[in-house]
Amino acid sequence: MSARALMILGTASHVGKSILTAALGRILADEGYRVAPFKAQNMSLNSAATPNGREIGRAQALQAEACRIPSRAEMNPILMKPSSDCSSQVVVMGRVWGEVSAADYHQRRVEELFPIVLEAYDALAREYDVILIEGAGSPAEINLKAHDIVNMRMAQAANAACLLVGDIDRGGVFASLLGTVELLDSGERALLRGFLVNKFRGDARLLEPGIRMISGRIGLPCAGVVHYLPNLGLDEEDSVALADRPTARAAWNGAGDGPRRPLRVGVLAFPYLANFTDFDTLAAEPSVSLAYIERPEDLRQADLLILPGSKQTLNDLEWLRRGGFEPAVRNFEGGAGVMGICGGMQMLGESIEDPDGSENGGVPRRDSGMAMLPIATILRAEKVTRTARGCVPSEKLFGQPLTSSCFHGYEIHLGETVYADGAAPFAEIERGPDGAISTEGRVFGTYVHGLFTDDCFRHSLLAAARAACGLAPAQETVFVTAERERRIDRLANHVRSAVDMELIRRCVGATA
Repeated sequence: MSARALMILGTASHVGKSILTAALGRILADEGYRVAPFKAQNMSLNSAATPNGREIGRAQALQAEACRIPSRAEMNPILMKPSSDCSSQVVVMGRVWGEVSAADYHQRRVEELFPIVLEAYDALAREYDVILIEGAGSPAEINLKAHDIVNMRMAQAANAACLLVGDIDRGGVFASLLGTVELLDSGERALLRGFLVNKFRGDARLLEPGIRMISGRIGLPCAGVVHYLPNLGLDEEDSVALADRPTARAAWNGAGDGPRRPLRVGVLAFPYLANFTDFDTLAAEPSVSLAYIERPEDLRQADLLILPGSKQTLNDLEWLRRGGFEPAVRNFEGGAGVMGICGGMQMLGESIEDPDGSENGGVPRRDSGMAMLPIATILRAEKVTRTARGCVPSEKLFGQPLTSSCFHGYEIHLGETVYADGAAPFAEIERGPDGAISTEGRVFGTYVHGLFTDDCFRHSLLAAARAACGLAPAQETVFVTAERERRIDRLANHVRSAVDMELIRRCVGATA
């Protein structure tokens, strides 16, 4: 291992580790360092495809982008994708490794996989000057600490200088900082170089007495107080972020009407919703009001309904039916129509078959779909993970012309689509047909995630949807591709101004 390592630890989940790691990656890259992100083990249903078709956590893909380098499997050698409260699919070096229970994984499998983690880290450390390591949750979960390979054991293996982040927006930041440090052993505490207070709001002078007191108690300097940054607009990894998602009652209740009102896009709030960042770019458009649908009656207000991706397609289809959504979906009256992405598209087909129990712990399972698209799905054990480019051959959606019919994105799915006689694909991609579209064009689906990040295609789709609903053309649009770089730079500048950069440089073995 030749690179210097800086590790971002947190007092809990969702304190801002991922975003701060991305910010530091951009700062150090701009200072001339060859810098790469690393997270030994990730638990998230929000994943990304690397350029060579491997699956990693979306946070590491964003961090690589911030470091101005391509993402790769070594940056997140273990990805856990929950299948239930007690089991997860395990992705190792970007490929599905198996399905394990939580107890089996923590008590046995982590020891089997840790050498792979170290090999991945070594590969990065040989190529880069600095590795930014992100921890997971808290390093002081004493019930899991014996087999925790993502926090202090990884820090010790990399001899990483560590910064501990606390989220003041949640409350109790000083107690969480103190408690975390107290629960570490002396060798672990020796790796800590400072602490950060994140998401602060208000007058920083009022915080100073607490900063001085906690610094004295834990024997660490404050590396900075980072103020809350609104409208960040960058990928969230943690499903905790979904707790703040807009519901139809909040987003649409009392909303105005008329031809210039926002297009109301409803996304079904599946329990195992995957790749929820698919919708961030839609929500960023001023001409769109996006909400997550939790009740069948809320569908009456939507113009466009989207069935999103799912980690457990058959379970989420069962949830949809049990909740009374199926009649509302089948008889959806919104002016645009119904779109399915990945698992959501599979639900719109004639049937879903899982002959090997790929989603069901090895137990074969089959269920009928909603028969809104003329396709059947067979779930295979081998996952498809690849980037994708395609075009809509009809150059129409919702019965309206598309000004731009081509898009790019990525595929992450288990399904194989079987077309009924006469079925039309939604798009043609490099490897052949993708998805399906109904005869009248109001119901369609695709395996491609991330197609809304393509600015031209997104604007074209929304224009067609608004026209189908009798709404006036959008007066304002967002260009996400250019805006994304601006947002990363905005984040980096915000963090740079808030942290002690001399301390950071000492951590990575250099001074200004």
